[in-house]
Amino acid sequence: MPPATVHLVIPCYQESGRIGPFLTELCEVTHQLGAVTVQVVEDGSDSAEAARMRGIITPLCHQYEHLLPPLFLPQNLGKGGAVYAGWDQAPPVDWLAFVDADGSCSATEVAHLIRKARQQPAPLTAIFASRWDQTSTKVQRQWKRRLMGRIFGTLVSTLLHIPIHDSQCGLKLVPRSAYQRIAPNLRILGFAFDVELLAALHDSGCEFEEVSIAWHETPGGHVHLIRDSIRMARDVLAIRKRRAHKK
Repeated sequence: MPPATVHLVIPCYQESGRIGPFLTELCEVTHQLGAVTVQVVEDGSDSAEAARMRGIITPLCHQYEHLLPPLFLPQNLGKGGAVYAGWDQAPPVDWLAFVDADGSCSATEVAHLIRKARQQPAPLTAIFASRWDQTSTKVQRQWKRRLMGRIFGTLVSTLLHIPIHDSQCGLKLVPRSAYQRIAPNLRILGFAFDVELLAALHDSGCEFEEVSIAWHETPGGHVHLIRDSIRMARDVLAIRKRRAHKK
């Protein structure tokens, strides 16, 4: 049986300073896996940044046929908006996936989760990477981010009644058929899009599995710990309200 096909999106905003080594390694690893397409989605950065990204990606496209031309969005939509734009234009595949551009989830871990997904007889269960074991030496993270991650995970699981430890880790695989069922109802395009995606999958009957991975924090991110945590908490409350209204 041929392996299940995967389309892997890398959402980017001002990431030209960090993506090069990770993208190179990711292309090599996914080339060895086979049946994986990779695409960078540039989320409305300025023309200078877009030119830098082209300079990084174009030579790799010549070297790796499975690295598709980048998708440049005309305006900044948010991380979720970039992921969904890439998923909506994906070639026919069994799985849709995304991974953060900073390399905190290594190419080796991406390959691990793809193999995990391919062990299923059919794409039925979403696969979420997880840093749930916050004390593990495999998870290299500032203590304040560990604490905020634990608090936010508790908030999500308590308010939405979904048993998950880490909804925000930047590596996920979703069965394409499951995504197509819920896509019309997805509204949140910012950092909390993962939570709405999780809730929509759960409510549609699609199960999910958390897979513990090695993760190392990479400097230079765009997340503001306090400001974005407040925004994400508000989004969780909005998701809870919409779900209650539907029920």
